[in-house]
Amino acid sequence: METWSVAITLFLIMDPLGNIPVFLSVLKQVAPERRRLVLFRELLIALAIMVTFLFIGPSLLKTLSLSREAVSIGGALVLMIIAVRMIFPSRGGVMGSDEDDGEPLVVPLAVPMIAGPSVLATLVLVTETDPERNVDWMIALGSAWLAVAVIMMGSQVLYRVLGTRGLKAIERLMGMILVSISVQMFLNGIQSFMSHV
Repeated sequence: METWSVAITLFLIMDPLGNIPVFLSVLKQVAPERRRLVLFRELLIALAIMVTFLFIGPSLLKTLSLSREAVSIGGALVLMIIAVRMIFPSRGGVMGSDEDDGEPLVVPLAVPMIAGPSVLATLVLVTETDPERNVDWMIALGSAWLAVAVIMMGSQVLYRVLGTRGLKAIERLMGMILVSISVQMFLNGIQSFMSHV
């Protein structure tokens, strides 16, 4: 995969526009003067988790005796489920409703809203596929995270401009793109598996 292709895929999986209403809902319990600080902290925690996973992913696969094909097909299935839920959202949104009173820490904003299972599976997959390109994967991850961070930090303005309907329309469009990406991941996994049989 190309670096920018991975960056776009990670960006789409993180779904910042679709997550804006959820983020605003979770942060409504936080004092207005602390919201941006809390949001930035959660973004940094998510980045730290994703970078850690990028580097320990292949070792984790070896420890669990998982093949690259299993991760590819498993990641594709999880990605497909998330994409379908983006296109046909449930009442609680893509990740379900799990609101808590007070200030969020790690869950649900950093994990699973930003650093979710599909993002982590994708990072493991690209690292395992081409381990000598870790610098490229760091650039892809950093670019995707930066784009997500800019959107999330401006979430209140975007929500006012686009409104709920505009955000839902964009989320469904992103879901359609993710369906295609997940099918391609699945086909790549099957093809790789068949070539080793």
